[in-house]
Amino acid sequence: MTAKKPFGLPSMKLVMLAAVAGVIAGAAAVYVKEAGYGNGIGETASADQCGSARDRAAALTPFTKGQVAAMSVPPAPISLQGVSFKGAEGQPLSIGSFAGKTVLLNVWATWCVPCREEMPALNALEKSAGSDKFEVVAVNIDTGDDEKTKAFRTEYAIDKLGYYRDNTMGVFNVLKKQGLAFGLPVTLLIDDKGCLLSAMNGPAAWDSEDAKNLVKAAAGI
Repeated sequence: MTAKKPFGLPSMKLVMLAAVAGVIAGAAAVYVKEAGYGNGIGETASADQCGSARDRAAALTPFTKGQVAAMSVPPAPISLQGVSFKGAEGQPLSIGSFAGKTVLLNVWATWCVPCREEMPALNALEKSAGSDKFEVVAVNIDTGDDEKTKAFRTEYAIDKLGYYRDNTMGVFNVLKKQGLAFGLPVTLLIDDKGCLLSAMNGPAAWDSEDAKNLVKAAAGI
C-alpha cells in the first residue's frame, strides 16, 4: 500500500529513485531548470472554470486508497486546459483537446526506472477502462528524437496508449512550477472540463482494482 502524503510532497523513496534515475541518465535531470517553452497551465481557477471540481474531488476520497492512496486533492481548483504537448503526427494538442473526457495524465521518460515499470500497468488500464469518457494520456518527455520512445513502446508492447510527446520537457516544467511535480513519474487525474481532481508523485499499480475503481468513479463509467 502506498502511504498517503500531503499534496505535492514526494516520498523519500521517490526522491531516491529520482536521484538514481538522474545519475543513470547522465544527470539528465529529473529536476529541471525553469524555462519557457510556450506551454501553459492555469493559475487557481475561477468558480466558472472549475467550480464543481472541488466537490467532485471530495467525492473521490473514498476511492483514493490501497494502490492509489497517494492521490491527493489540490488545495484550490486548478485548470490544466492549457498544458500542451504533441500527438503521434506531431500535431499540437493540449488537455483542452480532450474536453468531454476524464483524463489520467502521466508524465514519463524512458530513462526513469519507475516510469518504465508502471507503463505496462497504464497500458492495461487504458485497455480496460479507455472509452469516449476516459483516456490515459501518457506524455513522454525524452529530449531528442522519437527513437528511444518508440523502441520502448515496441519492446514493452505498449499498444493501447496514444502516442504523446513533449521533447522540450515543458509539461514537466509547468507542473513543477505549479507545485504539482517533483520528479518522475507524476500522474494527475483531470475532469472532463480540464480541471485537476487529484495528483501524485511516484509510480502506482494502475492496473489494480483500486486504480480502476478510482478512474471509473471519476469518469462515471
